[in-house]
Amino acid sequence: MNVIVKNLGEGIKNIIINDAKTYNSLSFKTLNELLKVFKRIDKDKNTKVIILEGSGKGFSAGHNLKEIRGYKNRSNHLKLFNLCSKLMLQIVEGRKPVIAKVHGAAYAAGCQLAASCDLAYSTKDASFATPGVNIGLFCSTPMVAVSRKINRKIMMKMLLTGEPIKASYAKEIGLINDCFSKAKLNNEVLKMAKKIASKSNLTIKIGKQAFYKQLEMPLRDAYNFTSKMMTLNMMSYDAKEGISAFFEKRKPKWKNK
Repeated sequence: MNVIVKNLGEGIKNIIINDAKTYNSLSFKTLNELLKVFKRIDKDKNTKVIILEGSGKGFSAGHNLKEIRGYKNRSNHLKLFNLCSKLMLQIVEGRKPVIAKVHGAAYAAGCQLAASCDLAYSTKDASFATPGVNIGLFCSTPMVAVSRKINRKIMMKMLLTGEPIKASYAKEIGLINDCFSKAKLNNEVLKMAKKIASKSNLTIKIGKQAFYKQLEMPLRDAYNFTSKMMTLNMMSYDAKEGISAFFEKRKPKWKNK
């Protein structure tokens, strides 16, 4: 198995890419396993938050170049990149918030994977890159996710030069939320996961899906759409319970309905 799932309690699942010998490369096998795991966990009512990380020395070096080199026809390449895109879409369109916990390198499709997650935290010595240009393979699919997190000029510099950026700069440009020492990263990510898990599952699901959909809409359409989503949310038990708890100065008791 190239993917391991651990239950951290309190509704938090930890997905670990477990192929350290290839720097957790996103091979066809690994991508397929990740997609199946994300789909399964997305249907699990007990899971509230997902933490994604890599084993060994780093997060992920991207696609497995040895595997790609062995492909002899166009259809094999297309299957691989389509599968990768399906995984990224599953993370974005899924109902559970996903937090990337990055150490070492997150390169090419590995950088894409971190960018696709709702939140991302890293060690201070982590690095991020879209280095495909260095081997004659422009990072076209990775740029889809990364360019939706950072501005165009910075993205183009990363794509055109292939140069890695440090965690502190990745935080500055909005690619990650924050970076910590190796000793602190796990606790900080877990703290954030627990904070999110303490909220209403239903509210988080509605909010996450609405967030990504409205980003792709013109302003007027976005307001019309989110007004409908707010109305849907307002009619839920949890919204009524949350408002009552606020006025009664007590903790809400979510029923996720």
